[in-house]
Amino acid sequence: MKSDLLSQQLGEFGTKLSSRGSSLGGSRIIIQLNLQRILPQRKSSRVSACWLPSSEIASTAFTVGTAAVLPFYTIMVVAPKAQLTRKVTKSSIPYIILGLLYAYLLCLSWTPDTIRLMFASKYWLPELPGIAKMFSNEVTLASAWIHLLAVDLFAARQVYHDGLQNDIETRHSVSLCLLFCPVGILIHFITKALTSSPEKTQRRTH
Repeated sequence: MKSDLLSQQLGEFGTKLSSRGSSLGGSRIIIQLNLQRILPQRKSSRVSACWLPSSEIASTAFTVGTAAVLPFYTIMVVAPKAQLTRKVTKSSIPYIILGLLYAYLLCLSWTPDTIRLMFASKYWLPELPGIAKMFSNEVTLASAWIHLLAVDLFAARQVYHDGLQNDIETRHSVSLCLLFCPVGILIHFITKALTSSPEKTQRRTH
């Protein structure tokens, strides 16, 4: 608005100068050149100011999301048999919070080109270059991280409950699920296969 007001005022001033005679023609040209120099600077400043909040939101969401899931992993590893741990891991609150945060970041990062980048091939299948271009946006990248945190925590909880049900050690598997979730799930199944015994299987069936 300030740039538009400045443009209007200088335009009116240049019109007044031009009506006074040819002796002021040079002044009018100088004013127009200065205006062309001023407006791009103001425009670039406005663009930078618009991008700054989105970058801060992405950074804050990344930090808050990561910090929010750490207590759940910690309690499953430090005290897996505690009654408090069993009660906390049954709660749906962390998934609701992460889901709302993810939905907010998704709406914030959504553009008309999002679908085109996600399904760039002629067969409507994702392609790596399109996904890489989409994740070049910090808000989109933060939303993907929140997505991973939610899915990894859910998988870790499943591993934890399966370990309780089948009397299997899950601390190492749950720890791996935090950053290497597919590896954590694989290690859990390997641990389950190696530690299972006929006595445990018979006790579970009864």
